[in-house]
Amino acid sequence: MFTERSLSGELAAVRETHAPGALVVDCAQDFETIPPAQAEDLALVTDSLDPTSYPDEWLPADAPDLLTRYASTDLTVGAPGDGGVAWTRQTDPPVVFVKPRLEGSPSAFVDFLIAEALVQVGLGLPEQFLAFFEERYRDLAAAVEGRLDPVGTYQVAAALTEAYAGLHTRETFAGWDDDRPDLFAAWHDAGTRLEPRLSELSGDLAAGRTDFGDAAELACSAVKHAVEPPAPFTALDTGAYRDRGAPFAVKWAEKTFERLG
Repeated sequence: MFTERSLSGELAAVRETHAPGALVVDCAQDFETIPPAQAEDLALVTDSLDPTSYPDEWLPADAPDLLTRYASTDLTVGAPGDGGVAWTRQTDPPVVFVKPRLEGSPSAFVDFLIAEALVQVGLGLPEQFLAFFEERYRDLAAAVEGRLDPVGTYQVAAALTEAYAGLHTRETFAGWDDDRPDLFAAWHDAGTRLEPRLSELSGDLAAGRTDFGDAAELACSAVKHAVEPPAPFTALDTGAYRDRGAPFAVKWAEKTFERLG
């Protein structure tokens, strides 16, 4: 299931700087979450496993089954929305997973995703949005109740967590201009490609041409690329969010959905 991926050049330097000892592995098959039976294969490439669990009271009664499983004592790695690269600190050493869905993608893009994961591992950022929101996830669900279903709430929570992570990682990415030029170029190019889509986002959201969860994913992904997101997501691109984290995100959701009516 997992084969260690050899790193060289800029990627090897990023690992050495930010997450020394972390494993980067290629996966034999795509996954949204790794089922417990397959997750046990990690024991073959790591020294130890320490599954994370979360209290049931952090979840609203209508939480999706996937989130309930993630909160349990099962070793569950990755989540829908993780894309082609996922990572975990439930292992020693930490592991970054590269999924086969990235086959055919530009190598510079794949390298940036791996580098981003290594930086996140090194910063000790939350592995998944439940680790970020903790008991405040119920408050977030209450703030969007009546406007978003449980899956939409999940989607927005994941986007808000990505924006929070981006506020912590983008300074590192921006600093790669001199010593990691290929990774810097991939980071900058991704941000440039986002800008045309962001310019229409507020209007599309107001007109109902895109739903709130999809808009949140796009806007929040802009934060890590130092591209300003449009309203109503602008407040997430601030030092206040970086410093306050989940309580700020919940208050933002409350105010945003009050204005939406």
